[in-house]
Amino acid sequence: MLEISDLITAVDPRSGHRLPVSRAEVIRLLDEAGDARAARIVAGLPTDRDGLLDPDAVDRLLISVHAELQRLSEELRIGERLVHLLGPLLQAIRATNGPGRYRLVDVGCGLGYAVRWLAATNALGPDVELVGVDLDAALVAEAGRLARAEGLDCHFVHGNAFALPEAATVYISTGVLHHFRGPALTEFFRSQAASPAQAFCHFDIAATRLAPVGAWIFHLARMRHPLGRHDGVASARRAHSDETLLRAADVPGITPLLYEPRGAANPFCTTLRPIIGVRPHLEDPFRRSLGRAARRLVGPDYLIEPTR
Repeated sequence: MLEISDLITAVDPRSGHRLPVSRAEVIRLLDEAGDARAARIVAGLPTDRDGLLDPDAVDRLLISVHAELQRLSEELRIGERLVHLLGPLLQAIRATNGPGRYRLVDVGCGLGYAVRWLAATNALGPDVELVGVDLDAALVAEAGRLARAEGLDCHFVHGNAFALPEAATVYISTGVLHHFRGPALTEFFRSQAASPAQAFCHFDIAATRLAPVGAWIFHLARMRHPLGRHDGVASARRAHSDETLLRAADVPGITPLLYEPRGAANPFCTTLRPIIGVRPHLEDPFRRSLGRAARRLVGPDYLIEPTR
């Protein structure tokens, strides 16, 4: 299943410049995927005389949808859930590396809700610089405008999160992983392992049987535009299994850990859960910093079936 928002914008990965998108081509891809409803939604988007999607209209639509999507982050208490893990993670990094200036980079930040929430609460401490990065220039510009209006100490960058002039200490994301499929998912984790980063913590939708139903109910109640409703359900249906995440994140130089795996969580309460990666020398300090909550962490051995 495809998400409309992935198809109606395109960016040159080298230059970051926006590329024109043919509405007919997007409709063809959706029709081939058997998603007639999504094709009808795209057919209603404005174009120029050459049939190319109006970039300004697309930007306004995506900003509107992301603004509504922020409600999901608020209701799921994403900020608090990030701090629950990032606090101990940074504590382990400080204990190992000593005092310094640390940088947290939010990959695919959208309107920057997570970074703005962390900046507003100062929950991670004054030694942590907060940066949001996204390939969508319009979303990044809006994130920066909101941060300035709110007087927050954070900033946003248009571009590739793994090609910043200054390296990240910790990468995070929320609701981004399901956009990467197959080898691209492994490459996503390899890019972080190849960087100087000490750790990552990526929250995404838990692939439970209830996830598509829950997403449909929430987005029907909360989202006004059909695109937001469609992509919300598509996201839940595209969510990666625990096994897929642990295998993809098991790359050289990183110890992958899944927090609250599907088999150990209540499916009625589980919506998002993170895959965490730490440099091997940080695993023990991180577990100690987490305390009793470390019992909810599982590593690659979770995938090995017990033998009788």
